[in-house]
Amino acid sequence: MLCEKSIGQRCRQARREHCALANLAKGRILIPLPNTGAMGRKRNNFYMRSIFILALLLFGLLQYHSFNYLDSRDTMLGEAVTNDSVDAILSMVPATLHKYLTPHSRNQSSGSALLLNASAAALAGAGLNSATTISFGIYRPPNITEIRRQIVKYNEMQMVLNEDTFGPLQNDSVIIVIQVHTRISYLRHLIVSLAQARDISKSLLVFSHDYYDDDINDLVQQIDFCKVLQIFYPYSIQTHPNEYPGVDPNDCPRNIKKEQAIISSCNNALYPDLYGHYREAKFTQTKHHWWWKANRVFNELEVTRFHTGPVLFLEEDHYVAEDFLYLLAMMQQRTQDLCPQCNILSLGTYLKTFNYYTYHSKVEAMPWISSKHNMGFAFNRTTWMSIRRCARHFCSYDDYNWDWSLQHVSQQCLQRKLHAMIVKGPRVFHIGECGVHHKNKNCESNQVISKVQHVLRIARKSHQLFPRSLVMAVPSLMKKSKLRKGNGGWGDLLVVLQPAAIPICPINLTASIAVVFK
Repeated sequence: MLCEKSIGQRCRQARREHCALANLAKGRILIPLPNTGAMGRKRNNFYMRSIFILALLLFGLLQYHSFNYLDSRDTMLGEAVTNDSVDAILSMVPATLHKYLTPHSRNQSSGSALLLNASAAALAGAGLNSATTISFGIYRPPNITEIRRQIVKYNEMQMVLNEDTFGPLQNDSVIIVIQVHTRISYLRHLIVSLAQARDISKSLLVFSHDYYDDDINDLVQQIDFCKVLQIFYPYSIQTHPNEYPGVDPNDCPRNIKKEQAIISSCNNALYPDLYGHYREAKFTQTKHHWWWKANRVFNELEVTRFHTGPVLFLEEDHYVAEDFLYLLAMMQQRTQDLCPQCNILSLGTYLKTFNYYTYHSKVEAMPWISSKHNMGFAFNRTTWMSIRRCARHFCSYDDYNWDWSLQHVSQQCLQRKLHAMIVKGPRVFHIGECGVHHKNKNCESNQVISKVQHVLRIARKSHQLFPRSLVMAVPSLMKKSKLRKGNGGWGDLLVVLQPAAIPICPINLTASIAVVFK
């Protein structure tokens, strides 16, 4: 076998040599051609494209993980479990502001005095020296007559607290109107957040109350970081418990049939709401109060009735970021070039998670939507005057919500519709666990407050507050806002038909606020 292989190899070699000699004899010499590089270039291009695609994929992957990490930090509000104990919340608040979070109930003070006096008496009975007996009267809440007197006094005096310290209201200053009911625990946290805001000393806080409470009054009058004014809605359920606009004994029951209501001749029998129900005072009061306070601020108060700057509307269960005034001023300055058609500036949105890394300096523009843009929004006198001219639409719309009624005004009456510039990273938060529309099992929970504090702390540490500029985000596709049927629950057509007799909505602006108490 080996011999056969060896012979074959020698034969092939001999044939090659023979061919080479034959070519040489014919004058042909085989010269190897140089490599033109075509294949090499194709190979190199393939490698470069592969490397570029891999690098692009790697960059995208890194960016995704980076945004995902930052988003996860910002979404702490909706996902993280925070320590919502009172001590933990206090630790997030400067010590100088703890006074606003510490209850000083008059009943507690009276109770402490009684305990001290009882201890002193016990010591005296035992033959021991006792301290001087402390004389404290037991606190008794004012009766309705006294409350009415106090409301008239406050509304007539129009006293601006701390004006001697911070000076008179300037025309370009922000007026912050806060609608207050009875939830003092939330109001405490709102005041603490306001106290930490930059330039708050230039603003005027107007607290509009529909419930007279000495503890709430003490808390408001304790504010020392800006000018403060209190106004009191004079047509409340508290001051009219057994008559309109409270609960009149002759009011039609909510679920009575119209035919039965007419037979019984109960109040407003001819005017049930869209769904056949009759008014409930506890729901209608909020809408009455909102309309009254807006008229009061823009048209009646001496300190504000000629003001042309922005008026910002808040409620007792809101919480503000420390740069909310800074951002509001920046939005106001950029309205002409970013959104000339915008006549409302909105600082709050109802989001469960917040991405400050991406949206801290971004705003968007869209038609004002009551369910999305009713928290922490501002407008000026020009916008208000156009709304006020549509009072009949506001007051006759069968919906107990003031914000739905305002959107109805925009859709049905205003020539220039309400159009809002909205911050993508909110500066006003909703911390209320319980209210007209929400009832949780634990209304005293501090969980939402604690989470908001943590979100703002992260935003502060990562320098996501106080942006240097604003960027208009690409508007998302929105369906055209349809005309909506009201939620009912209003049934106050008596007010529209007889405004002179009941000057609430539309309010008789020239009438004395004390007329209802005569």
